[in-house]
Amino acid sequence: MFDKQHILLVDDDPNISHLVRLYLEKEGYDVTESARGDDALEAFKRISPDLVLLDVMLPVMDGLQVLKEIRKTSKVPVIMLTAKDETFDKVLGLELGADDYITKPFENKEMVARVKAVLRRAPGVETSDQNDDTIRFPQLTVSLARYEVTYEGRDIEMPPKELEVLYYLAAHPNMVFTREQLLERVWGFDFFGDSRTVDVHIKRLREKLPECIKYGWEIHTVWRVGYKFEYKAS
Repeated sequence: MFDKQHILLVDDDPNISHLVRLYLEKEGYDVTESARGDDALEAFKRISPDLVLLDVMLPVMDGLQVLKEIRKTSKVPVIMLTAKDETFDKVLGLELGADDYITKPFENKEMVARVKAVLRRAPGVETSDQNDDTIRFPQLTVSLARYEVTYEGRDIEMPPKELEVLYYLAAHPNMVFTREQLLERVWGFDFFGDSRTVDVHIKRLREKLPECIKYGWEIHTVWRVGYKFEYKAS
């Protein structure tokens, strides 16, 4: 019998929190609620949740500040909750390491589907496939099993989705994928995001893997199509 997965729900609207909690508990999750950013960080340290549902607008410390603090020590999946007109916050949240975002108002069935999709792909989740799943290129090693990336001999910190995008592209060198294909194959068919999500993750990958072209590979933009992991063996 598996232990229940624990979700930290951070939202200062008690009506939203109550309803979301009911839906998540119905699906078998344990839920801890918090209404303030500073309290959320204390709860995070105390319970070590499997996933965080994090509102952007919070008293004392906003959700983006909370996300920054979480990412200093943890790769735990984080789904941001944003108001409809907070496009900038959505992009910034993804850049800071959020795995997904949900726009308010949202359907609770959609919210549950997102939670399940993100948890399925979270590091530490056991699967029946125990292969190492490691890809190697000059000066680059990507392990999906251990969720580790090594570049130029250094371990590179990456949120789970960044690593999964890199792994998927590198596993299919020189193949072009549209943004929609990457959304489907990395995030899953039940991901409800838009193509900017992919662009943000690619941007972050390029920042973390600078000057890689000198090793014969790079994440290449195919104009008006999408992206590919271009590799030219020497």
